[in-house]
Amino acid sequence: MIWHNHIIIGASLCAVINPILIPVGMIGATAPDWLESVIKIFRPVQHRGVTHIVLYWVAAIVFFVLIDWHKIGLGFSIGGFSHVFADAFTIAGVPFAPWSTAKFHLFGGKLRTGNAGEYIVALIIAVICGSFIMFSPLHRRDDGASNGFIPFFFDWQKKYDDGLIDAHEWKQNRLNFF
Repeated sequence: MIWHNHIIIGASLCAVINPILIPVGMIGATAPDWLESVIKIFRPVQHRGVTHIVLYWVAAIVFFVLIDWHKIGLGFSIGGFSHVFADAFTIAGVPFAPWSTAKFHLFGGKLRTGNAGEYIVALIIAVICGSFIMFSPLHRRDDGASNGFIPFFFDWQKKYDDGLIDAHEWKQNRLNFF
């Protein structure tokens, strides 16, 4: 997949957990590729090799869920996992475990890098994550208002009800979802 699709997927997944983690998730979403470049300084590595192993990123997520107080490592590892997850949709696939020689594919590995299919996958994942944020009871109070900091989705009705904006501004923005 192309980097900007990895960034969209990683940012979307991190936004579900906490929108503050989006920048860290974006860095993590590109990490498997730039970590390859860093490792190549010391020894030759194959693309989608050691930095794309699914179990490494799952182990990092579990590790950071248990000990990471500010969730920075969790955001980074979710971004890295999203990269590997997205690469599993491609024809080349990714290794599942370090001892495995077979490549791991999702949905038969039908996508080619740069084709429209990867943009569709990124869009679908972003829409699912955005829908979860907007409509999940975890992100809503009993009165239906937002339950916290969602910086990209403004609740214009709530701002009007609280007296933060006037009727003119509410009418201009009520159908703007971003």
